[in-house]
Amino acid sequence: MRDFLPADKARRERVLAVIRERYRAHGFDEIETPVMEEYSRLHSGMGGDNEKLSFSILKRGMDAEAIRAAADDPAALADLGLRYDLTVPLARFYATNRAQLPTVFRAIQMAPVWRAERPQKGRYRQFVQCDIDIIGDASARAEAELMTASLDVLDALGLEGGIVRVNDRRALDAMLDVFGFAADERPGVLITIDKLDKIGPSGVVAELRDRGATAAAVDAFAAYLDRPSGDDAGFDASGIRAALPAGIPDEIVDHLVALGETVAAARGAEAPLRFDPFLVRGMGYYTGTIFELAHPSVDYSLGGGGRYDGMIGRFLGQDVPAVGFSIGFERIVDLLQDADDGDERSVVLVHDRDVPLAHLLRIKAALVAEGARVRLEQRPKNFKALLERSSADGYTSFATVGAETTVESLEMKPLG
Repeated sequence: MRDFLPADKARRERVLAVIRERYRAHGFDEIETPVMEEYSRLHSGMGGDNEKLSFSILKRGMDAEAIRAAADDPAALADLGLRYDLTVPLARFYATNRAQLPTVFRAIQMAPVWRAERPQKGRYRQFVQCDIDIIGDASARAEAELMTASLDVLDALGLEGGIVRVNDRRALDAMLDVFGFAADERPGVLITIDKLDKIGPSGVVAELRDRGATAAAVDAFAAYLDRPSGDDAGFDASGIRAALPAGIPDEIVDHLVALGETVAAARGAEAPLRFDPFLVRGMGYYTGTIFELAHPSVDYSLGGGGRYDGMIGRFLGQDVPAVGFSIGFERIVDLLQDADDGDERSVVLVHDRDVPLAHLLRIKAALVAEGARVRLEQRPKNFKALLERSSADGYTSFATVGAETTVESLEMKPLG
């Protein structure tokens, strides 16, 4: 968990403002949910490994004897926990407020989440997620809207050239079925396949054999990995078919093709989508299309998401289609270290001790009324250090103020 100095906080807020504005432009509405959820919801078995990283909150009123008696049962010790993502709270929110929401609900959530990560570079125990979700639409249009809005955010932030890697959990299941993996071994097989980028085809095959996966299925999968590459195939029926083994149901391919056509129409050009049959994503609640946002400047994803049609039904008692996309805010902010707001007029007014306070505040009020951001600073002995600090805090100019200075006579000088 981190503190943020003024310049860092200002930069984060500017990026958040761009993301929020672009999401709203695409028809999404912002909501807010509590930072805590019931323990049972956070540990329903749908959150994947994130459930193991959840911060739990001890039940109130438990004495030492009660704590000792419940020591071996986390569910008996805690009844609440800090949210580890924004999807579980959204599902509960929709189930609670459905009567007041439109049939197709487009939600924005931009808020911190908490995970008990081990301290290491790039891993935070508190970080911000920026989510958009569409609930109530089972068609490819929902995924297309999410992808279009997310790509638009990258463009607005000056990160043009983003692409979306796409797969479908149904295609993964069908692929494992074609190869001959038993149903009970597939979760572990998917965990290994998800390591393909890190350990390569030979490493994946070796790990599958070490796991004791069905030998004939591993052989079939190894042969599939050795086939001629289809990486350059387009995001159309022939390209997707070329990247998959024979036997994948037509309805899955048709859904993906419709998605590509819809995104292409929205972008007014070829859809920046790449089909990746090995994209897994570890969350247990995904039921259909899954995707990750990539950018050529980095070798890691900048966001991701997928369809989770089964989650809301757990809270509501009936199935409701849902799909979401989460932008990795912390990673994007790190890419925009030099981002600033060139349109903001910000000035430091430097004055001597004997300048009347009323005079200073009158000039400051006049500049604020004109839309400027203004800070008053008494002239220190180290004037250069003041200017350097002001520049680091995001101010763009300074002026000195004397007892006879007027707003019209201020002489603005650039900082930095």
